[in-house]
Amino acid sequence: MANEFDIVVAGGGIAGLTAGLTAARLGRRTLILTGDVLGGNLLSIERIEGYPGFPEGVAGYELCPMAQAQAAEAGAEFAPAPLQALEGEAPDFRLVTGEGELSARAVILATGSQLKALGVPGEERLKGKGVSHCASCDAPLLRGMPVAVVGGGDSAMQETLTLAEHASRVIVLHRGAALSGQASYRERVLGHPNVEVRYRTVVEEILGEDVVSGARVRAAQGSDVLEAAAVFVYIGLAPNISFLEGGVRRDATGRITTDTSMATERRGLFAAGSVRSGWPGRAVASAGEGTAAAVAADRYLNEIA
Repeated sequence: MANEFDIVVAGGGIAGLTAGLTAARLGRRTLILTGDVLGGNLLSIERIEGYPGFPEGVAGYELCPMAQAQAAEAGAEFAPAPLQALEGEAPDFRLVTGEGELSARAVILATGSQLKALGVPGEERLKGKGVSHCASCDAPLLRGMPVAVVGGGDSAMQETLTLAEHASRVIVLHRGAALSGQASYRERVLGHPNVEVRYRTVVEEILGEDVVSGARVRAAQGSDVLEAAAVFVYIGLAPNISFLEGGVRRDATGRITTDTSMATERRGLFAAGSVRSGWPGRAVASAGEGTAAAVAADRYLNEIA
């Protein structure tokens, strides 16, 4: 692998893969730093709806490999290394990765986000032992058992619907007064016979010795112990920006601010997907932003040629 590129895309989710595909098709020497897991958070989604070309929906673990294959066919290179530091200025960015240093004339940050933790007792200790973020991975192992889902957005409802096909009962614990995801998901969750939604409810502790046995929850009427063989946590996303020490404006949530072309205020640096402030929260939006960022990066390189 060469260490000098026109465009380096940091991130192997759908935003990064689409950015890399577009940049390569524009004739740019392109590298995609996929990080440890190619596909990002979409890999755990059983069915992504509203994505053009897939009227019945598409699994994230199918969509991302398809995008990777297209990007590779277009000429993009890949490195399974996360971005650890971004140094220098355009057109001589220096990127530090787990596989060494490389240079780029333009950089697209599509490093995505990680699921937030509840931060309650028992959560870290029982991670992988009933505390999960992947319904499609664990649902078949929970057939006929009661489970809990924490959250009220799209991800929580998507995973609830996956779990409801296997578990005896899915209890959705949401701290708000109403579910906040798309109407189509809300209707199916609220109408599913295996799903119960508890509003204004927070988790205080996840219970169990070697594996999850339940959760202590608190609602207006007081605390209660809920029996559950697993607890799935979907309470929001935190952007993956540990490599940024400064020099890039961010919003109150830590996400990178850009203009409408995905350009940051730092010349030659672009951002796309869930790491970007204003991201609409849809897979199709991530793909569109990746495309827009690559087009803007190509235009920038033409201007400085």
